[in-house]
Amino acid sequence: MPARIYSDRDADLKFLHGKVCAVIGYGAQGHAHALNLKDSGLQVIVGLPAKSKSRALARKQGLEVVATAEAARRGDVIFLALPDTDMPR
Repeated sequence: MPARIYSDRDADLKFLHGKVCAVIGYGAQGHAHALNLKDSGLQVIVGLPAKSKSRALARKQGLEVVATAEAARRGDVIFLALPDTDMPR
């Protein structure tokens, strides 16, 4: 079976408007997802541990950074963008 390729016309952002998108993690994947969501006009928060070195970068790029637990509480849609080794924590 051939793979299906999706494009912008296959998605409707109206379902995410007014929702809080919480991205947990800000490495290669979290960084890309958070900025793409923000650039699409959506409300994005990034959840990171207090000692994360990525907090300053996320803030510099215009994102609201909160504790991981707070992001999980506030997010209507939650993106887990953590390495597999961090998931059990």
